[in-house]
Parts: sequence; C-alpha cells; structure tokens
Amino acid sequence: MSLSGLEPLPMLPDPLAGVVSGSLPKRKPLEVAPSAPLVRLRGFTRSFGSSRGSSSGSARAVIADLDLDIAPGEFVALLGRSGCGKTTLLRTLAGLDEVAGQEVTVPGSRAVVFQDARLLPWKRVWSNVALGLPGRGADVRARAEAALREVGLGHRLDAWPLTLSGGEAQRVALARALVREPQLLLLDEPFAAVDALTRIKLHELVLAIWRTHRPAVMLVTHDVDEAIALADRILVLEHGRIATETRVDDGRPRSAERAESLRRLLLQHLGIACKAQDSDAKARGNAQSNDNRTGARGEPSP
Repeated sequence: MSLSGLEPLPMLPDPLAGVVSGSLPKRKPLEVAPSAPLVRLRGFTRSFGSSRGSSSGSARAVIADLDLDIAPGEFVALLGRSGCGKTTLLRTLAGLDEVAGQEVTVPGSRAVVFQDARLLPWKRVWSNVALGLPGRGADVRARAEAALREVGLGHRLDAWPLTLSGGEAQRVALARALVREPQLLLLDEPFAAVDALTRIKLHELVLAIWRTHRPAVMLVTHDVDEAIALADRILVLEHGRIATETRVDDGRPRSAERAESLRRLLLQHLGIACKAQDSDAKARGNAQSNDNRTGARGEPSP
C-alpha cells in the first residue's frame, strides 16, 4: 500500500518544552481540607446552684471554659475523679441539658448507653430495642431483631428483661443504641456493674460495633485499664477542665509494655501513682533498715 498521497501529520507541541532536563513540571499540591469535628465545644461552662459557703450566692462551676473536639469515627475515653464533671459533660453532648448561648456543636443522631440498662420490664426485649423508632409494624421489629442479633442476643428476642443477666441487659442497651445508627455514641460507665469476664466480652463487642459502624464514641469511665484497651484518645478531666490528653496510636490489643506505660502515666495524672510510689519507697526503706539491723547469719547486730 502506497503512502505517497497522504499529507504529513501536523507537529504537536512538545509537552516538555521549557522543562529543564532531568526534572518534571511541578504541580500545585492538592489542598485537602481537614474534616470538621463532629463534636465541638468552645469555652463551655456549666454551673449549678450556689457555691457552698458563698455569701454572694454565686453559682458553682462544674465545667469551666472547656474546649473539646471529637472527630468523626474517633474513640475517646474520659477519665476523672467523682464530681469532676464527666457526667455533666456527657449530658451536654447527649442533649439532656440546655446549652443556650454557648458554642456547642453536636450531631443530630446520638445515642446513650448508661451504667443501668434502663429496660422497661413490661416490654419484651425486642420491644425495648424498638422503643421510639420511627415507623411501625414488621419493619420496626425487623430492625430491632437485626440489632439484637448483632450483639449476640438473637435467641432472646422475646425474653422479658427481668430474666436477663447483667451482661445480657447491657447488650440490649447497646442494641437499642445501635438500631438508631448514631453518629455519636455516648457510653456512661456501661460496664461498671458487670463481672470482669463479662466486661472483657462487652469490650470486644463495643469494639466490633465501632469498627463496623464507625460512630464517634465518648466513653466515661473510672477504669484506667478500660480506657487504655478501648480508646484512641484519653482525656483526664479535673476541676471541670481537660487537664491532660493522651493519644494511643498503638494497635489493639495493646502490648503489655505499652499498656503498663500508659497506666503509670494516667495514674500519675490522676494523682494516684505518686502516692503508690511513696508507699513503695517507704516499704523499701523499712526493708533496708531491717537488713541493717540483721547480721550476715540472720542474728541481730549488737
């Protein structure tokens, strides 16, 4: 086949024209906007009643000038002594307390699991889970049953609450929260009243739910080991303010060495480790003193 009758193709511009040899054109880096926090508090203050012993009648601040961000899908644990404001903060995020005039941003889809399962004894298990769900009939029941199966209670759908163990009751409470597909899941010491083995199983269940559905979670707890096992970030609340913040970037389960290191650090922030160290030092001092009074053969020194 002859190509003599074809016209030559026009020359295309050189895409590397003007580029220095050995380099490529620089592209402007893409600017990725950080995701907005799901929960945002700025300068949040919560006061109740009057200060004890105050002649002016001024209110006592339970939370004072607190800033807090929680990212979508983040698992946060909140530690602190009794009365430091943990439950007050959780009630604020749950929408149970008024926040008029303050900078508080929370998602519309929230669910709370309390220490007490708070089940209605006159309703069967599936009906407790379905309570308050929009819709009616078979669809609502199907959603409740799916949530109960996810927490391992598919065999207890029609049980009465009073026949459940403590661990089963808390699983129902988790299912009741899960069925609402919350963006923010609030846990107010939900494992405090169960035995140690059940607590471990519930920890595994909460992590499985979190990995599957990826809500942001805030866990209020007194248990340092629980916070270490579950959370990405651990906050210590003191006198109504976040005193310290510890990020836990390790994979789960934590290594024994890492868990012990975090435990010592958090106990120190809570003012517990120093006392324990002082007791240990005193015990070592007493032991050394006893050794000095004892001879090589175990007989008292003259």
